[in-house]
Amino acid sequence: MTTPTSRLPGRVPGWVKALAALAVVLAVLFAGLRLSVIPGLKDLFGTETRDRSGPALLKSIRDISRFEAASGTFQVVVDLEKDTRLLPDAIRGTRTLYVGAGTVDAYVDLGKVGEDDVTVNEDRTSATLRLPRAALGTPALDPERSYAVSKQRGLLDRLGDLFSDNPNGEQAVQKLAVRHIAEAAEDSGLTARAESNTTGMLQGLLRSLGFKEVRVSYGE
Repeated sequence: MTTPTSRLPGRVPGWVKALAALAVVLAVLFAGLRLSVIPGLKDLFGTETRDRSGPALLKSIRDISRFEAASGTFQVVVDLEKDTRLLPDAIRGTRTLYVGAGTVDAYVDLGKVGEDDVTVNEDRTSATLRLPRAALGTPALDPERSYAVSKQRGLLDRLGDLFSDNPNGEQAVQKLAVRHIAEAAEDSGLTARAESNTTGMLQGLLRSLGFKEVRVSYGE
């Protein structure tokens, strides 16, 4: 009586083992680069930057009738933290400390001045002008003076960056910085300075043209 013998599993080819080992090594190196857990690894693989951008294209041109009468420089420290309920920050959560610096311009739109807003006497020695109130422009962040001080991320967020197209994005803190700078500009008296500077500019201009009395007022 003979008993069936079971076939021994074939050996894994050597090239398969080598390929698997290479894949593991590459995965570890990639994770080390993204998570910064292997010191000196980034220096070993150094990077080279090339600017392959195409030429800038002119999309549109428009005339500007604004008189930029004042400009303010602002700086804000943004501390943005995002937590997940039921999970500790070490597992899931981010906190970014960001310094945002930028400028806000205050202007008077002279293009809104109509014929009824300008009055000149018969001998052209006195002029009265009614202008729209000064307004604030959109805050412009200065990339040279804006930077992230620190970034703290939980383990899951770090792992998520491995598959993200924009790891460590700073759009959220940049938008928050712009909002805080805009709020600060509203309380800074920048529009009042713009109106005062516009008044001085128009008075100097019209007096150089022979007007002896120039009155400027502002309204909606």
